[in-house]
Amino acid sequence: MSSETDRLVAFSTQLRSVHQRLRQALDLARRSIDGEFEEVGQDLLVYCRGFCAALSGHHQSEDRGLFPEITAAHPELAPVVANLVRDHNMLEHLLGGFAAAIDAGADDETLHRHLDGIGAVMETHFGYEERQLLTVLDTLALEGDPRTLLGDLA
Repeated sequence: MSSETDRLVAFSTQLRSVHQRLRQALDLARRSIDGEFEEVGQDLLVYCRGFCAALSGHHQSEDRGLFPEITAAHPELAPVVANLVRDHNMLEHLLGGFAAAIDAGADDETLHRHLDGIGAVMETHFGYEERQLLTVLDTLALEGDPRTLLGDLA
């Protein structure tokens, strides 16, 4: 495999890796609600806000970096990208509701319901995105740093 091919395949691998890290961050947020972390600085706000920031950052990077490159090279994927951007907007709305619940001091059950909703939409979104784009990422000569295209978790 050439270094160019390695780089192309790395983008699809990195996308899956980012999704896995976001799943782990969601799990840490859930566990923080349950009071699993007692060390200083390892609390609800750190994990929950960190998860929200990581998911938002990933989606913003895709919207500004990855998706324009995909649609430029594959205009036929514009409807797929539009669906993914809609998911991003829905997730931002859900994250906003979760942040508001944290700020309001909501009980653990309410916070878990918020995360359950976010997690369900996130999983559906990730599955769709991977089914639609991994093959494209394996063949597309993307310009730029993976962090610019996929977010800081890349």
